Amino acid sequence: MSPEASSAPRSLAEALRARDDASLAALLRDRPDLVAPVPTDLTQLATRAGTRASVLRALEHLDRFALQVAQALAVAPDPATYDTLHELLAGDDGDPAVTEALPETVAALRRQALIWGDDDRLHLVRTARELLAPSPQHPSPTGLGPTVREATSGMSPGRVQQIVNTAGLPSTHDPVSAVNALTALFADRKRMDALLAGAPEAAREVLTRLMWGPPYGQVTADPAAHLRWLLDRGLLLPTAPGTVVLPREVALHLRGGRAHRVPEPVPPAVEPSVAHAPGIVDATAAGQAYTALATVEELLKHWDQGGPAVLRAGGLSVRDLKRTAVALDAPEPLAAFWIELAYAAGLLASDGAADERYAPTPAYDTWLERPVAERWGRLATAWLAATRTAGLIGGRDIKDRALSALGPGLDRSAAPEVRHRVLTLLAGLPAGVAPAPEAVLTRLTWERPLRTPQRDGTEDLRIRLARWTLSEAELLGVTGRGALAGHGRALLGLALPEAGTSAEAGTSRPGGDARPVIDGHAPAAAEGTTTVERPTGPLSLTEQTTATAVGLLAPLLPEPLDHVLLQADLTAVAPGPLLRPLAETLGVLADVESKGGATVYRFTPASVRRALDAGQTAADLHAFLAQHSRTPVPQPLTYLIDDVARRHGHLRVGVASAYVRCDDDSVLNEIIADKRAAALRLRRLAPTVLAAPCDPATLLEGLRSLGYAPAAESSQGDVLITRADAHRTPPRTAPEPVPEGPPAPDHVLLTAAVRAIRAGDLAATAPLKAPGPQPAGGELPRTSPADTLATMQAAVMTGEAVWIGYVNADGAASQRVVAPIRVEGGFVTAYDHTADEVRTYPLHRITGVAELAED
Repeated sequence: MSPEASSAPRSLAEALRARDDASLAALLRDRPDLVAPVPTDLTQLATRAGTRASVLRALEHLDRFALQVAQALAVAPDPATYDTLHELLAGDDGDPAVTEALPETVAALRRQALIWGDDDRLHLVRTARELLAPSPQHPSPTGLGPTVREATSGMSPGRVQQIVNTAGLPSTHDPVSAVNALTALFADRKRMDALLAGAPEAAREVLTRLMWGPPYGQVTADPAAHLRWLLDRGLLLPTAPGTVVLPREVALHLRGGRAHRVPEPVPPAVEPSVAHAPGIVDATAAGQAYTALATVEELLKHWDQGGPAVLRAGGLSVRDLKRTAVALDAPEPLAAFWIELAYAAGLLASDGAADERYAPTPAYDTWLERPVAERWGRLATAWLAATRTAGLIGGRDIKDRALSALGPGLDRSAAPEVRHRVLTLLAGLPAGVAPAPEAVLTRLTWERPLRTPQRDGTEDLRIRLARWTLSEAELLGVTGRGALAGHGRALLGLALPEAGTSAEAGTSRPGGDARPVIDGHAPAAAEGTTTVERPTGPLSLTEQTTATAVGLLAPLLPEPLDHVLLQADLTAVAPGPLLRPLAETLGVLADVESKGGATVYRFTPASVRRALDAGQTAADLHAFLAQHSRTPVPQPLTYLIDDVARRHGHLRVGVASAYVRCDDDSVLNEIIADKRAAALRLRRLAPTVLAAPCDPATLLEGLRSLGYAPAAESSQGDVLITRADAHRTPPRTAPEPVPEGPPAPDHVLLTAAVRAIRAGDLAATAPLKAPGPQPAGGELPRTSPADTLATMQAAVMTGEAVWIGYVNADGAASQRVVAPIRVEGGFVTAYDHTADEVRTYPLHRITGVAELAED
């Protein structure tokens, strides 16, 4: 190995250049923003990895201990040794947990290119140091202040010499050596103990108050004696008139060398809170899943004939949300959740008409035909991947605009990752065990610590997302009694744990192997994984997990019934879920009076008329009830049906604007004489015909409100049969989740990116055979057209590679290493080492060419 290869890297680019391909691929996988677009060489990759936006994104994905390590390096000298870093985190006494966890965390930070260099020269990336180093404007979480050198940078040389002399140090010939001597004193444990032994008790109390931060304090123009004692010896240094600061070296001595009051190298465990039998948890979750399906179906039935209007700014009005909540018999936040869930699953959308309204989509009808468990699977997978967050509804956005259901501004890209992480933590407990919610939130806070407080004083978004996840998972039947159900584990692609065991979910340590399913994309299947087949082809991994969850849930759902219990008070009791044809017909014939374990339907003249309007006859209704009732059909119900059927269609309403006709003119006389009909402004056209200036629908409703049972008819005089499920939107796709940053690159992209970066780096760093200065980094080689042609022709004959500068049709310049194959017709055909393929280049777009050195 050459001396250059064995020497320590002098920059991040050199450190990256020393990595192997697997390490570069790991960097691009951990920080996907670096690969879009693919860097041209390792120098550009290092530059991009040090930009503020990229470093901020990487820091926000660190767990608490990794962030503490980075913060410690930000207050350490640059470069720092591993031993110095260990002392800042473990203290003088040494913390065994820190000692054990630190090597892995340093390796992970190095893998993510946040630190570079060997253990004897650790460098924190400059941008990260600027973000994490303490300053008056941005205090560090360490609570440390500036160093002695930084605090004395504006102090007069005479004052520095006074402090050195008062501290018991000999005078020096210049301020730099004086500051160095004072720094060495404060870093020496024995000499500092001796110095502080003579401090007044009040001075020690001041140091104790400032020790863990904030390190700044206020003093008067004439400070007290104990403060003067500290100022004279440099234990407090002035930073502005009336403001003093505790130097970093003094604070570290007082802390016993610790940069943090409480290092947290071990993630807090998600302790069990309540244990239930796994069967009870699964049964409870299955009941919740069935209730969720019934609620979504009821919502969409309520909007079957066209739901609420779409606001001009998009979304649902507060009034319509209140009405929907009343119809669902649920609080408004819960109604908003069901609305957003149906929208995320593609079952609900706006119809796009001029008078735009919300309505079910055609996919809703297909969804209704699927088995119950499969319908739940669609809702659950849509919920897991959705970025729209129902919990935000009713709040305000950054522009202080109200956030409405189905409106804009509800997407939060972190929502899918938080949902998966919360459920994965629940899966780490034994089956049937529920944790305390605060334990889950504490763990999530450790995995992604808060970096900035919320401006409105609310909880961090990730914590609020976690709280909503716990409640929504229970509503949806993914969990039961706070514990993850068996079908919930399968939905995550996790196997059921053995009884009494606990598989602690992987932490989010930087570079950790645990990768929960994100946005519906699971990690690659392990070797030997069985693929579930279906008639149209193999299922994807996400479809496999959903199919497995559906298969576990299906046996737990109640079997639908084919009967009801009719009662003499004109009600019917459904003791459980009903078969779909029975439920649909009964839903038209009767009104739902109460829901729960058993649903109570009530028969009214209006509900019977609704069934007759849908094309049923009295004989059909009698036969239907007799077939599906376990009790005899009560006589009052028979009379009700016959009475409504006898009067149904006696009046006919058609289009004039609207008219009423009846063979019995006495009935029309009765209507004309009724004062309640004055608003309809009826007038007689013939003995059996009345006309009105309103539309037929208004006339129908007006006559029904008077107690009549009119039927609508067509222009040919035929009775019109109306059905409730008439309005559907055009085909709509479910809303696409908004990704959190660039997508994670797959193996193919990583392999191609690493190969392109290596080849580009070869082109940028290849030594030239020709004498003279080489072009500076990023500068293209320049030769005349004749020299370019001659060099290319020579390279074809010798088979050697050359270095060229090339400008494509879009004006983008690049450097490439190519092996020319032939030169003809103004084009060069060559094997491009940068792209790893044969390409053809126009000679007029080649800026210059140079031969490579033989080594």
